[in-house]
Amino acid sequence: MTSTRIPAIAAADLARVTAAMALLSVNDTESVLAAAVPSLDEDHRAAVARYATIDHVALLIFPETFEGLPEELAPHGIEVGPMTPSVVVRDRLSSRYAVPTADLTIGILRARVADRTGRPCELEIFAMVTPPELAHIAEDERRHGRENHIALAVRQPDPVLLRGLRATITAAMRPDGGGYNGYEDSTVLYFRDPQRVDPAFRRLELICAGRFPRLLATHQRESCPGTGLLRLMTGAWATQAIAAAAELRLLDHLGTIPDLPGLAAATSTDQQSLARLLRYLTALGIVHTSRERHSLTDLGALLRSDMTDSMRPLALMYGGPFYRSFAALTEAVRSGEESYAKVFGTHHFTHMAADPGLAELFHQSMAASNAMFAGVTGVVDFSAARTVVDVAGGNGELLSRILFANPTLRGVLLDRPHALAAAESRLADVADRVTLVPGDFTESVPNTGDVYLLSRVLHDWDDAQCHTILATCARNMPAHAELLVIERLLPETGNTDSLAIPWDIHMLCNTGGRERTESHYRALLADVGFELVDAHPLPLDAHIMRARRLDGAVGRVPGQRGKA
Repeated sequence: MTSTRIPAIAAADLARVTAAMALLSVNDTESVLAAAVPSLDEDHRAAVARYATIDHVALLIFPETFEGLPEELAPHGIEVGPMTPSVVVRDRLSSRYAVPTADLTIGILRARVADRTGRPCELEIFAMVTPPELAHIAEDERRHGRENHIALAVRQPDPVLLRGLRATITAAMRPDGGGYNGYEDSTVLYFRDPQRVDPAFRRLELICAGRFPRLLATHQRESCPGTGLLRLMTGAWATQAIAAAAELRLLDHLGTIPDLPGLAAATSTDQQSLARLLRYLTALGIVHTSRERHSLTDLGALLRSDMTDSMRPLALMYGGPFYRSFAALTEAVRSGEESYAKVFGTHHFTHMAADPGLAELFHQSMAASNAMFAGVTGVVDFSAARTVVDVAGGNGELLSRILFANPTLRGVLLDRPHALAAAESRLADVADRVTLVPGDFTESVPNTGDVYLLSRVLHDWDDAQCHTILATCARNMPAHAELLVIERLLPETGNTDSLAIPWDIHMLCNTGGRERTESHYRALLADVGFELVDAHPLPLDAHIMRARRLDGAVGRVPGQRGKA
């Protein structure tokens, strides 16, 4: 007599289970990580593999009943053990589809498998009893494979190790939920690569024996995409909070006045409102608060007005005129023209030159990024040079550093008259070796230099104006001279951490210029007869690019330290 019993497992699910078995047999920990987290570099993959090994491949299937399920899997070489209840996946499905957990019956079946090295691991099958009224869940989950994942078990987990592993993986994948399984006394953390469409590899799980509530709470909070988006959208509030603290000189007073009443009196502010600002600054890492006493963090100390290269002026610029111009970013994107001129009626260099107070604040804000100059004299050998020409050198900070490091060197600073006035005090200690030259770098530059500097100049201008500036340099520079260009470089591909990326939007809004890739600068230089020789990183994501005239003599010229 022919059996009329409906199969416990659908053909589509059986095919997915056997594919998952095959997936395990052809992979090991390293290859799984390479496939699941392709943006993680080889060194970090190897580090993760030292502390975690492949544990299982998991998928979710949708039988109408659990009855007869193990027997149907057995003929396909899938020998499963006893079923255990699911907690994490049940809760995820309940939340995703707004179905009460009491209406979801989900179990876990495990089958022993070996990876390609012969190491034992498991196939983990989540099975959800699926009556007709839950068929929509089965259809959607089969299509998107949201619960399919590769799992790594952490060897001898402890909180410090887990934080490190989590941070490493989170740099390449976003948190995607997790939970504590009391049946097995294990904490699980899920990660997802939202760019990948292959359900077999788009999710990764870390299994950690034991309970880690603080780590899990952080992971779950960050698993909500809306949380991260809200943090991004409140970035303008952080800018204004820092600018307000700078304007109130709050960070100056924190050095000597730790209590709220004293701070409110010193800053002439409402005590309760100041308390709210201090709480936000604490959350931003600018202030440290303990038992209603406040002190500076290392970040906060950078905003003190008495600090060398204080970042206070930069905070005032970002929270002041640049904040207003950023409010018109949409128009800048539409028109391709800087929004600063639309907001203030003229280009920002012209606008600031007409306002001595604003011009001084701008020059002070530029000094806040002087840390990028710290590595210049360590990268470039000036011993063969007699004269360095700093083109549009502003307050002379870079030229001053180079002259202090090279006592026999002479310097020339070319800039507009108002900029030269600001540079006199900074160059006072080397005034006997410096010539201040008023001029316009689009028309001419001095022809007496061995090394020419263009520091944070080209990013202020579009390609056409950069061509004019570089052509002026090429026309006036001696054939043997070198050109040093200091700029932030946009990544050619991949890396989104670079400060050049937000600064590129800053240039769009405020100058009409742009940040560029190294290859873009190489092309600009080549157009006017320069060859880009090399590029080296500096602090604050800056780079120094060394260029020579293609028709230049090959003699003893300044070059990279440590090379002949």
